[in-house]
Amino acid sequence: MLPSWARLAFAVFAVSWGANQFAPMQLVYRDELGLGSGSFTAMLGSYVLGLIPALLWFGRLADRIGRRPVIRAMIPVSVLSSIVLLLGTDVPALLYLGRILAGLASGMAFGPGTAWMKELSGGPGVGARRAAVSLSAGFGSGALFAGLLAQWLPAPGRVPYLVHIALMLVALVLVWAVPDAHRPRAVRGSWRLSAFSSRRFRWGVVPWAPWVFGCATVSFATMPPIVSDRVDGVAVAFTGVVAALTLLTGALIQPVARRITRHGEERGVRAGVGLGVLGFTCGGVAVLVDGPAAVIAVLVTAVFLGGGYGMLLVSGLVTVENLAPPEELAQTVAVFYCLIYLGFAVPFLISLAAPHIGFVACFAVAVVLLVLALVPGRVRDDQQAAALVSSR
Repeated sequence: MLPSWARLAFAVFAVSWGANQFAPMQLVYRDELGLGSGSFTAMLGSYVLGLIPALLWFGRLADRIGRRPVIRAMIPVSVLSSIVLLLGTDVPALLYLGRILAGLASGMAFGPGTAWMKELSGGPGVGARRAAVSLSAGFGSGALFAGLLAQWLPAPGRVPYLVHIALMLVALVLVWAVPDAHRPRAVRGSWRLSAFSSRRFRWGVVPWAPWVFGCATVSFATMPPIVSDRVDGVAVAFTGVVAALTLLTGALIQPVARRITRHGEERGVRAGVGLGVLGFTCGGVAVLVDGPAAVIAVLVTAVFLGGGYGMLLVSGLVTVENLAPPEELAQTVAVFYCLIYLGFAVPFLISLAAPHIGFVACFAVAVVLLVLALVPGRVRDDQQAAALVSSR
């Protein structure tokens, strides 16, 4: 029998699969429904409309009533999201609704699931790493298999969603009886959390948090269309491969991130920002070169941006785990996820700006903003060091 944390990890993996199975479908919907890049990125981002309210509400609810009831209720919502997306091939407006429902399911899963994983895992940081790996592996696998299935099987707008529905039914069986060790406590009427009073959270996490998914989504939503004419015939599968390479790199780097953060979360943050800078720089190279070199540059971009995503994700989750008291853990994790999902807006903003200033300029701006996101945390550290010296 699988250990309890592994059964929960599969549920997180499965809902993450559903969250990102939409990513490689851009070319399918372009060819079958005539959707442009702007419409697709709007659909991709509409996921956040369901996600953020669900993160805030269900994180708080899970701290009040326990983790298991919320995760059980999430599974039928995730199944419904894929059913609606499946029907969206005939009624394109349903694609927006399906994405919102996918966001709702993810919001129900990520905060309570991460908190539950910590409670089922021993050792500091182990639960954060397991949750991050499950989430990233699900994101990457969902994109990869949806792209492959849509490329080479009939009914490309339907078959990928059927696979996700089957995964969620397996998850329902596995997670149903996982023990919930959380002891619900009365939740204060105020939504103010202890982490918000921490300068470490306000200045050392909030400024860079949106770049967690800012890096990842630029890799799999912005980069593949740039070279789609160079991979003609396998463009849908290539999009899935880029998304999978991004997110699975993020999963594979997380044990390294965990070792780095043992010596301080800020080291992991700096490493993540450095990888992100390299990724956006390679993205600029992909725009400037031609032929196979451009395709290779996109793949290298995916590795660097995926590494940045994974490094920043683990650093943030470890910080939250260290800062939040047990009765606020799911809520605080939910707030962190809200912050990182703001990064889903980055590809949409690039799609608006690129026709006017070009992709290279957009990526240069991203590099500057990413580096500037480190400044408040460094200022905080310098102030703390100065205060320590003066106290002596």
